[in-house]
Amino acid sequence: MSDPQLQFSSLFDAEQALEQLARGAVTAGDGGWNWAQTLIHCAQSIEYSMHGFPRSKGRLFQGTVGAAAFAVFRRRGRMNHGLTEPIPGAPALDAGADPDQALARLRGAIRAFREWGGPLQPHFAYGALDRGQYELAHAMHLANHLSAFSAAR
Repeated sequence: MSDPQLQFSSLFDAEQALEQLARGAVTAGDGGWNWAQTLIHCAQSIEYSMHGFPRSKGRLFQGTVGAAAFAVFRRRGRMNHGLTEPIPGAPALDAGADPDQALARLRGAIRAFREWGGPLQPHFAYGALDRGQYELAHAMHLANHLSAFSAAR
């Protein structure tokens, strides 16, 4: 899984790769965060899409720079962002977090997103996204982060 070009167009695709990684001994590349931190970060993003992000970049940013960035990511079919950039206002990621608990949290966040019937909250950078756009954003986000890891068999 160390291919920096991982691309997912759905959460199903992302989950398949996640489970493949989780079955092996996960080793990090040069992503900066460890496996558990990365899983928690990805779970936070999905959770915040349902419940609201702690801080946003503001409507002007979301409507210009944020919307343009998301459009580029959609066209390319993948996201590329700093792999140690925290979500603004999110709790710090614990380097000693339990990987199994972090994996369970991410699995739970994905399941909750699938089952979510309420309104989705504006993304902190991209602004308002519909369900399909959010699923793609989450899938691309996971692809970007999972690309930093590989699994030994």
